[in-house]
Amino acid sequence: MADIEAVLAPWVEATFDVFGCAETPADLAERLPVVRVERIGGPDERFAEHPRVAVDVFAATADEARTLAGQIRDALLFLRGPVNGAVVRSVRCDAGPSRQPWANETVYRRGATYTVSLRAA
Repeated sequence: MADIEAVLAPWVEATFDVFGCAETPADLAERLPVVRVERIGGPDERFAEHPRVAVDVFAATADEARTLAGQIRDALLFLRGPVNGAVVRSVRCDAGPSRQPWANETVYRRGATYTVSLRAA
């Protein structure tokens, strides 16, 4: 079955011209904006997966983080069809983008969670 991080991180990177990843890079502040896509749960079935995914946007300003997180939400909600080795059936926003704490006060973070229904291509 498809690895949701390997499906969505490259899609985010190509669609929004940002650095997409599954793990926060050590040089985060130098790469902004960065979008981290991380599976945080969700069931797997024999022929389909329904991963719950955290999508975190890191940016240099609060406005940039808010805008990019909203654009990603809007695009994900309409995402269907073949994407990086998987077929996306649907995307549901479980918790919309909201301000999240981050250790470095010069980096602004917005996080949202989604459930993605997909199958292997």
